[in-house]
Amino acid sequence: MPAVVKLEDIHRIYDSGEVKVHAVRGVTLELHKGEFMAVMGASGSGKSTLMNTLGCLDRPTSGRYLLDGVDIAGLDRNELADLRNEKLGFVFQGFNLLSRTTALENVELPMLYGRRRISHHDMQERAEHCLAIVGLADRADHFPSQLSGGQQQRVAIARALVNNPQVLLADEPTGNLDSKTAIEVMGVFQKLNDQGITIVMVTHELDIARYCRRNLIMRDGKVVSDVQVTDRLIADTELRRLHEAEAAAKLTA
Repeated sequence: MPAVVKLEDIHRIYDSGEVKVHAVRGVTLELHKGEFMAVMGASGSGKSTLMNTLGCLDRPTSGRYLLDGVDIAGLDRNELADLRNEKLGFVFQGFNLLSRTTALENVELPMLYGRRRISHHDMQERAEHCLAIVGLADRADHFPSQLSGGQQQRVAIARALVNNPQVLLADEPTGNLDSKTAIEVMGVFQKLNDQGITIVMVTHELDIARYCRRNLIMRDGKVVSDVQVTDRLIADTELRRLHEAEAAAKLTA
């Protein structure tokens, strides 16, 4: 099976004048359909630069990046934007929802910027379907201010899914959430991954990384570890344990 993502000796050097910062140093990796990979590392390790490269938000200084078989080096800015919109879905730590639009309208947004023209009816139908996937079919007409943090992140995930991306990129998606809500959101990601969606997630939390199938650790711009997770946590199981512990605590209170 060909790789969905293929990086070959990727380097990224930022030249700020007197000082050159070598943010990524010779990263080579492949990501296949259905993988769920966490990218970890300390501040300055290169994980954010790597994520920006994977998201076609930043071009490598040298090396080759193929996304679904397409070499991004040969694309101009507009072609790159189209590829990003069609092949990638983005989920951010801060949700990035528009405050004055409903959950449904937020999910519809990526379809407005695609090359393919979609009827209003089809847009609404696809957005409703994606909200249903993340368990928010009954919140379609709610504004972000009427939703909890976990619900807002679910809307953001639905928005990332609406164009049927090849890869879902999540940047610290649980960073603004409490522990229980973070597990619930990881449960959403696990269900999507079980359906065959490929996910790359940046996180600094080791516990969160254990919900993924593969852990990649960076240091000084290099990949220092790339392993399959053998003691993977399952969100549904962890939530059940949490509920049982809360119930037991109430009985003894």
